[in-house]
Amino acid sequence: MEYRFLGRSGLRVSALSFGSWVTFGDQIGEDAAYECMVEAWDAGVNFFDNAEAYAGGVSESMMAAVLKRTGWKREDMVLSTKIFWGGKGPNDTGLSRKHVIEGTNAALRRLGTDYVDLLFCHRPDLYTPIEETVWAMNLLIQQGKALYWGTSEWSAEQIREAWHVARREHLIPPSMEQPQYNMFARERVEKEYHRLYEDIGLGTTIWSPLASGFLTGKYNDGIPDDSRLALPAYAWLRERLMSDDGQAKIAKTRELAPLAAELGATLSQLAIAWCLKNPHVSTVITGASRKAQVTENMRALELLPKLTDEVMQRIDDILGNRPKAELDWRRL
Repeated sequence: MEYRFLGRSGLRVSALSFGSWVTFGDQIGEDAAYECMVEAWDAGVNFFDNAEAYAGGVSESMMAAVLKRTGWKREDMVLSTKIFWGGKGPNDTGLSRKHVIEGTNAALRRLGTDYVDLLFCHRPDLYTPIEETVWAMNLLIQQGKALYWGTSEWSAEQIREAWHVARREHLIPPSMEQPQYNMFARERVEKEYHRLYEDIGLGTTIWSPLASGFLTGKYNDGIPDDSRLALPAYAWLRERLMSDDGQAKIAKTRELAPLAAELGATLSQLAIAWCLKNPHVSTVITGASRKAQVTENMRALELLPKLTDEVMQRIDDILGNRPKAELDWRRL
């Protein structure tokens, strides 16, 4: 396993990490979750991602049960949770001081730990001043309930504002952002955030490297019965698959398949390794519902040396969506 610094911080996270979104509590039970997490751990994964919104908190409780069974040393793990959607009450959502603090305390109880290493603001809150959220996050760090805090799917402008508020008030600024990043979603990571990497030392813990399964190739011939798209809760994703944009993505995935085969890899491994190739990616969060999927995903690291400039250009030629950024990370 490769370990990368989380942005400019001194924390090292495994280049490939494991997250519980979609699977824990929705698709799999505790035994399958245990097998997946142990397989990831044995491959060198030290970062495990969660959120209060995942399966309505069940995901955090399930991860806690798995960790209790493993007996892993807490100091060897990097655990995270994300706060925004905590319930249906008027103060159970958003990033007010009340919900940030109460939501974090509830998440810690479900996770069975005194602290999380990474605490994320799961989405920007248009109704709460960023300054209020920064103060709340700083308080939780001062109380020892989180070690680093960051954002998820915030704009570059919002992240920069939070950073400047923290510096102005002598508080702890955000260290990381958790954005979607994959072959089909590139603008934010490669273009919008490009100045933040140098200016504030932003780290990234990217999610959906397989574009909700599009880049696995499993939807090339329809929807498998055991996929997430077969679940009632993911009707929105089925609609996206059947849209013109979804069909265009499937067509691109079919074009990528021969290249993956040429490299001796699966489409999933190619997609994950492609994300890892970006030096501004601190860690790629992978997910799985079966142990075999974890094993396959972890082998994406072996593909990295094969992703030469020529291969990356071939991928760009197929995708046709490379952002025109002011700074080309490939020339760093």
